[in-house]
Amino acid sequence: MRMKLLATTILTLGLMVGVLATPAYLGTFRKTYRPPKDSALMKANCNACHSTGTQLNSYGKDVQKAMQAKKTKDLTAEILKSIEKVDSDKDGVLNVNEIRAGTLPGDPKSKP
Repeated sequence: MRMKLLATTILTLGLMVGVLATPAYLGTFRKTYRPPKDSALMKANCNACHSTGTQLNSYGKDVQKAMQAKKTKDLTAEILKSIEKVDSDKDGVLNVNEIRAGTLPGDPKSKP
């Protein structure tokens, strides 16, 4: 019984760590899109995908779904580009257009 509980705990923690963002994710995002230096998107840092702490905003959830569909924990430009034509925050502006404008694709209050 104890071994089963221990194994379940280890597996759960491993899965949790796998879905947390890393500085590499932010680097991949910035390398892929090169947001304008003084834009809200550049200043947002991790909040491009997260609303608070580890909680994902709507854009972050779409990124996560795209990663799960590819069965990977590595964020790539291909994954980011796969959700460009989605309007994650339902504000009427596609993710790619928000990103190009330097606004936040996961925040309906932030749009071009």
